[in-house]
Amino acid sequence: MGKKKRKHSKMARMPTEKKLNITRQAVRNSGYSEAGASFRKGSLAAWSPRKSSPQSDIDANLGVLRGRSSDLALGTPVASAAINTSRTNIVGAGLKVAPRPNYRLLGLSAEQAEEWSRNVKAEFDLWASSTECDIFGRNNFYDMQDIAYMDYAIDGDAFALFKYRPSGPLMPYSLRIQLVEAARVSNPWAISTDGITLPGSIVMHNNDNGNRIINGVEIDDDGKVVAYYVSNRYNYDPANMYKLQTWARVEARGKLSGMPNILQICHDERAEQYRGVPKLAPVIETIKQTGRYTNAELTAAIIKAYFTMFIKETADHESSDVPISDLMNGTNKHLPALDPNSIAIGPGTVNMLPQGYDVAAVDPQRSLSTFEPFVKELTKQIGASLGIPYEVLMKSFNSSYTASRAALLQAWSEFKMRRTWFSRDFCQPVYEAWLTEAIVRGRVQAPGFFSDPVKRAAWCNSEWFGPVMGVLDPVKEAQSAQLRILFGLSTREKEAAEMTGTSWDENIERLAIENSRLSAHKLPTYPSINGNGQTAADTGPAAPNTGPANPAEGGNEQ
Repeated sequence: MGKKKRKHSKMARMPTEKKLNITRQAVRNSGYSEAGASFRKGSLAAWSPRKSSPQSDIDANLGVLRGRSSDLALGTPVASAAINTSRTNIVGAGLKVAPRPNYRLLGLSAEQAEEWSRNVKAEFDLWASSTECDIFGRNNFYDMQDIAYMDYAIDGDAFALFKYRPSGPLMPYSLRIQLVEAARVSNPWAISTDGITLPGSIVMHNNDNGNRIINGVEIDDDGKVVAYYVSNRYNYDPANMYKLQTWARVEARGKLSGMPNILQICHDERAEQYRGVPKLAPVIETIKQTGRYTNAELTAAIIKAYFTMFIKETADHESSDVPISDLMNGTNKHLPALDPNSIAIGPGTVNMLPQGYDVAAVDPQRSLSTFEPFVKELTKQIGASLGIPYEVLMKSFNSSYTASRAALLQAWSEFKMRRTWFSRDFCQPVYEAWLTEAIVRGRVQAPGFFSDPVKRAAWCNSEWFGPVMGVLDPVKEAQSAQLRILFGLSTREKEAAEMTGTSWDENIERLAIENSRLSAHKLPTYPSINGNGQTAADTGPAAPNTGPANPAEGGNEQ
């Protein structure tokens, strides 16, 4: 009896086939199994991508991505517009430094910090404005920013080497910058054919210390970058095929100083990512197909522009088998063949065709009415992926003021973010390397710079200003700037830099000179703007403020 009970109890614990089916169905219908992870839906059944490591997903495909991205940037209008628009608004003629030492931490007064910043800015501009800062002697620092950003946008990353050469009478500094394209940083003796990187050449090992080398970047056991491998030529360079390719190991930072020896201008999107992805990578296929469609429509329009005419024959023509009797009796029904070159086409031209010929014109029925809306929608998707609204990407501001300004603001958010990345990766490290040399040479005084890392960071603090956002309504923009200053949301210096790209200090100094000259000639100075945005001619000392005492009520700034 006990055995039967135990057997019955064991059978009760065992799930039946019906219960198993219910369980399987419940698991199958849980969570994302019936949504984005479903394999039973027809639209998703054949879609089974796999996400792998950054080395497999990115580094293994970088050669192809760079080649295609470069080709699109050089030969496709939409891609070229995206790269150039980004470059123009982020770098423009070059980012300018504004030293901002933390004078409270350094024990300085505001006036002393202002004087120090003015002197440092002049010294840095001496170096940055000269082509001597370039190891090749071709570009100044502001032009090098343009080149570095273009390489970063097209190839995914760019590199800059710090080198030192003897100073001269006109250049007291020895710091030189050498820009290196991404293709020259690669694994030593990596096998690459026509831009296709073989799997075995992505990750290598340094036999001297056991470190891994990932696509030219050497990392230690913790994954920290310790060195870069820079080749003396490109992997695929038909012009230098007979030059022996060698690699130089460049340590990321100096062992004694801790200063960088090489900069990588890059923005990572994944953890454990060591090489950048071209900016156009997500939209390469869409841009290429849009370009093909545009070329096809352009070709069709050109063909349609030609007037095509055919001469139809409606009777037989003379041939060698015509009977002689017909020719002698004049009864030949075969007509002579018509020479097509004898037909003239021109304004007001009349041609007499022989009997047996007719004219047939060909009119290709092809409408371009769907071209613009179709390409426009694709371009909107491309711009959205790249963070550039359609209006800014295509320079087409046909909407209302509000819509156009919204597009500018949206694009400007992207531009400011990328400017911050670029200045952080390239401009600021170069400025700090230059400032270190300037202090060593005694041309700039910075007590505690080498003895206290906190003071060093305080002396190196700075801001970078570049191109300003486009202005649709200058009056409204100026009034907005005035209100931001009035309520302490911004400063005159920042507004001058962002609205006109000028220095507020230089502006007021120049205005003082101009006002002095105007007064000397008994001419009115520039009008002043009151709190309501209205202008009033200021012919002498400022009139006392008679507006509300509370600035929030619209009174003048005190």
